[in-house]
Parts: sequence; structure tokens; C-alpha cells
Amino acid sequence: MSAEKNVPTRILIADDHDIVRQGICAIIAGHQGVEVCGEAADGREAIARARDLKPDIIVIDIAMPLLNGLAATKQITRDFPWIKVLVLSMYDSEQVVHDVLEAGAFGYLLKSDAGRDLITALDALQHDRPFFTNKVSEMVLELFLRRPAGFEGKERALTSREREVIQLVAEGKTTKQIAETLGLSAKTADKHRANLMRKLKVHSVSELVLYAIRNNIVRVGVHLPRAVTD
Repeated sequence: MSAEKNVPTRILIADDHDIVRQGICAIIAGHQGVEVCGEAADGREAIARARDLKPDIIVIDIAMPLLNGLAATKQITRDFPWIKVLVLSMYDSEQVVHDVLEAGAFGYLLKSDAGRDLITALDALQHDRPFFTNKVSEMVLELFLRRPAGFEGKERALTSREREVIQLVAEGKTTKQIAETLGLSAKTADKHRANLMRKLKVHSVSELVLYAIRNNIVRVGVHLPRAVTD
């Protein structure tokens, strides 16, 4: 975090919609003490730009192509622990809140509240305080108080690599494209997909896609694949 007096806190914005990034930039531009140092349009680019730009805070959307915001957040908080991540999303389900916390995010802001609360959230993170909107705060408290048995669900058993593969499969990528994206051989990529289907007890790519949608690994109605034949 930028600690020197009068040195602005540097913000990286990661969202696959230009208009959202522009809106966040416009909000930040009107306030002292914070500045946008870069932008990213997908999770992989967010990680690369975090490495290159070393921002203090990353504002990141959950649903992005190639690598979703949750998976990117988990890698960023692991590799760059000094960076604080503020997740910005339209989702507010209990499962998503749980996943955001598990990924290591320092704050969670609904997109519908961004115009009102973004600067307040950034100020909180600047001062090493977590930030959650009221509705999300209630969910966080409920999660910690209740902790239901079996809440972890099947997806908790997935490795980071398997989460990457399932997203790419759900986005309609072929085995060759998955291999190229992840730097794997086609044989290894195909093996990952087969292991996923076996672990999740699904028998088709369509079922794998439905699982990805239900667990917010991909956005509903976006990047849905046709029948995948490799």
C-alpha cells in the first residue's frame, strides 16, 4: 500500500466491459489520493498487470473470460499478498460471498452500489480495513455464525487448474485451445477434462457447462458453447 504522504494509492481495474471500466475510472478521477494505474479485460490479464504494475488495490469483476475473477483473486492474493482485492460484482448469493472470502478478497461491493460506495470502499482498503456493503455484511455474519455442515460442496474439491479448465470448457474452447491457453499438451488438457467429469460425476460437456453456470464460474448466457467436438 502506498504509505508516503501525498503519494496516491494506485488502482488496477479488471472488468471485461469497457463501459464498466470507464465508469470506475470516472468515479476515481474525481477524488484525491487514488489513481488508476491500469486496466485489464480478463482474469489472466489482471494477474499479468498486477505483476507488472504492482498496484495497491485491484478492483475486479467476478465474471470474466479466460479466468474468472475468483480464480484470479486467489492467485493474486497468493502471489502478491500486499495487494488488496476489492471484488465488484452483480452477484450477491451466499455461495458467491463464501467463495469471495475464501479467495482472499479484502472487500466485496455490488455493482449496483458502486456509484455510492466505491470511494468509501477504496478508503477502507487504503487503511487496511475490509469493506462489504450492508447486504453482503449480513451474509458474512450469517456464514460465520451458521457454518452449515456440508456447505463446502463439490467445487471445494476442485484444484486451481481444474477450475481453469472447467471455465475454458464452459466458454466453448476446444481441447487444442485449452492446451494453448494453459501451456499444456493436448493430451494433458484432455486428461484434465476427463478427470473433471469423473470427479463431478457428469457425463457430457453440456452437464459440465451447467455446473459452471450454477457455480458462477461463467456468466449465464455468455460464451455458451455449441457441441464441442475435438
